[in-house]
Amino acid sequence: MMSVRYLTAKLAQQIDEELMNVTGAFSLDQLMELAGLACAQTLATVYKKETHPRVLVCCGPGNQGGDGLVAARHLGMFGYLPTIWIPKPGSKEIYKRLQAQCVNMKIPVIPPSSETGPLQNALNESDVILDAIFGFSFKPPVRSPFDSALALISESKLPIVSVDIPSGWDVEKGNAAGVGLNPDVLISLTAPKEGAREFKGRHFLGGRFVTKAMEEKFSLHLPHYPNFDQIVELLPTTDSQKL
Repeated sequence: MMSVRYLTAKLAQQIDEELMNVTGAFSLDQLMELAGLACAQTLATVYKKETHPRVLVCCGPGNQGGDGLVAARHLGMFGYLPTIWIPKPGSKEIYKRLQAQCVNMKIPVIPPSSETGPLQNALNESDVILDAIFGFSFKPPVRSPFDSALALISESKLPIVSVDIPSGWDVEKGNAAGVGLNPDVLISLTAPKEGAREFKGRHFLGGRFVTKAMEEKFSLHLPHYPNFDQIVELLPTTDSQKL
């Protein structure tokens, strides 16, 4: 079997658009729900609620943050105790609905603040972090308030599960600038990105929504998802292709 393909920024963007077009025919709501569920399942697979019940879900203002909000809701349903940190809430209607769903689940949301104190307090009371701050469209440099936040998260030494690409990493060059997080676990969505090649931790793929037509069109060579799992673990490989 051919190795799964790692995506460039341009192709990742194209596939994202086509997922909501004729080749995919999904709505953004559907994709976020499935992606967020995969993220929650990844964290729950590696960090059991008996040992890591308190999850700090760090959300950015874009679609990445939306995935984080969905994951927080599912983690709450799995029996974890999530807390959500959103320094800059997204303005889209879907983002507001996802946040309202979490509030209705009685999941604490840290009020937006330019100060680092609330984040530091949350880190002191957490067992594991779900990093859903920046996605594959991120372009350096890291701006306030996220620059100080990434430093605090790194200094906490808590285990980190990153969504799609670790926050602060370039989608193609990885952590070349040295300002990104260094997570223990990565959950790539749809297909892994070029920048994730240098990632050394446990690497999972979540994308059990990619249509057969899409997989063939872009020659993604996706692995088989076991049973009813939303995720599959990717083993280290040296022969993955660039597209």
